[in-house]
Amino acid sequence: MLKSREGQKVPNVTFPVRVNGEWQKVDSDALFKGKTVVLFALPGAFTPTCSSMHLPRFNELAGVFKANGIDSLICLSVNDPFVMATWQTAQHAENIDFLPDGNGEFTEGMGLLVDKSKIGLGKRSWRYSMLVKDGLIKKMFIEPQEPGDPFKVSDADTMLHYINPKASPPPRVTFFSQPGCPHCARARKMLVEKGLRFEEIELGSHGISYSSLQAVSGRSTTPQVYVDGQHVGGADELALWLAK
Repeated sequence: MLKSREGQKVPNVTFPVRVNGEWQKVDSDALFKGKTVVLFALPGAFTPTCSSMHLPRFNELAGVFKANGIDSLICLSVNDPFVMATWQTAQHAENIDFLPDGNGEFTEGMGLLVDKSKIGLGKRSWRYSMLVKDGLIKKMFIEPQEPGDPFKVSDADTMLHYINPKASPPPRVTFFSQPGCPHCARARKMLVEKGLRFEEIELGSHGISYSSLQAVSGRSTTPQVYVDGQHVGGADELALWLAK
């Protein structure tokens, strides 16, 4: 049984990390002392759920967390510093501090080091998130011990709701574009000026085609903008939505 450590101090561990190409050591006090921190731990860099849902949503909501009193967001995995740095770059996760627990010492101290050798991963962290104030664990969300890789409670939205049930996450904006499209450029400019993060899906990249656009939107022109999963339309419709 994986037990919560709420009310206890975080493990006292020294982490070897790479900073500007040089080895440095960072201990638990440097990460947690005098700070309010949200740490989320996951099984591995570049793995499907971690890369598509767990990490990206924390990165999206980083500004909201900081507006609600969180000093830093830490992503921890039992991976080496090189892998974690490469993953951070690939994910454009500039709002997250990546913590490589390469030897699994912190994770073992949390009682959440699990054996995934049956799928060739060796010892890894169980998936969880926690709120830490001045080194003291105030709240933990630990995924249930179920087969596979459960992802039900350690997500960013659950933690944000716990910290402030009235917090308003920014809208999730996605739009389809194509190279050289002036209306796409106008939509992009409007979103940037409003300070809204957005996902841009460009036709011609990663196998995305006009067929993909029509299958999703029923339209054949770009841009096609979606907000929180709802179809807004093109650049003119986006301008009206932003004006509201």
